[in-house]
Amino acid sequence: MSISSNPFGQVLVALVTPFTADGEVDWPAVEKHMDDVITAGADGIVVTGTTGETSTLTDPEKIRLVEVGKSVAAGRAKIITGGGSNETAHAIELARHSEKAGADGNMIVTPYYNKPTQAGVLTHFRMIADATDLPVILYDIPGRAGIPIAYETILRAAKHPNILAIKDAKGDFAQASRVLNQTDLLYFSGDDPNVLPHLAIGATGLIGVTANIAAGPYRVMVDAVNRGDLKTATDAHKQLEPLVRACMTHVPGTVAVKYILHGLGRIGSPRVRLPLVGPEEWEAAKIEDEIDLVTSIPGVDFTNFRPDRNAAAGGALPKVAGTTR
Repeated sequence: MSISSNPFGQVLVALVTPFTADGEVDWPAVEKHMDDVITAGADGIVVTGTTGETSTLTDPEKIRLVEVGKSVAAGRAKIITGGGSNETAHAIELARHSEKAGADGNMIVTPYYNKPTQAGVLTHFRMIADATDLPVILYDIPGRAGIPIAYETILRAAKHPNILAIKDAKGDFAQASRVLNQTDLLYFSGDDPNVLPHLAIGATGLIGVTANIAAGPYRVMVDAVNRGDLKTATDAHKQLEPLVRACMTHVPGTVAVKYILHGLGRIGSPRVRLPLVGPEEWEAAKIEDEIDLVTSIPGVDFTNFRPDRNAAAGGALPKVAGTTR
């Protein structure tokens, strides 16, 4: 599948959902953050995904995030709904509401916790893909879902007319090459340290966590790969490496990214919802040590980085419970 037939974009941000200090969605901060990442170079945003704390968002919050995203993007970027559900009926319901809200695509995660067989995984994907006209990205993340999407299942799913892409958070490059060779699926790197290696073997783009902070270098990296300029792409990869380590190594990516964004003054609170909690003292220290190694990232200035460990401590219980029906 050519880039011209890609309905998602190439530099996609797995967007955090900014909260107030008491754990409610900070809607003005959401709008500002969306505009920031689009202005920095993102051509797609995945709302309500893992990084967006989908597990503790209510369904009305998820739908409103799509609506707000469409309003803020105003045609500048695609808005993809992410997360889904491990209950097929619920995932279908969310997909239909998201389509009505204006979503440009639907990212469907492997059913988590209940650990279905591959036949169950395939049926889950097909039924959700059947439920709307939205183009679908499959989300392969066995570290969270408990099971992978098997290679044979990917080949069978790829025959569905609405299933156009896969997000790989598994890091199996041999399987990635096989899928790229034997299907027309668009391939998105879902593992920040491996974005450039994925692009090098033919991936379309990324759905990145660190891109919440620095979308610009990923734009540079992808554009450089598109024109065959490996040196420029590698330079961007090297610039990002300590920031990627800060975001992805010591605590969940959502926690680290909110901590860093707050320290940069780009969101008003680093709060996450329980059971996620802010970094402990030693974890915060490690994140800050990695930030000290960031030398030069275009569009990100750490000169006035002021992390607030107290503001990040603990986690919030929102007023309305999350998604379980």
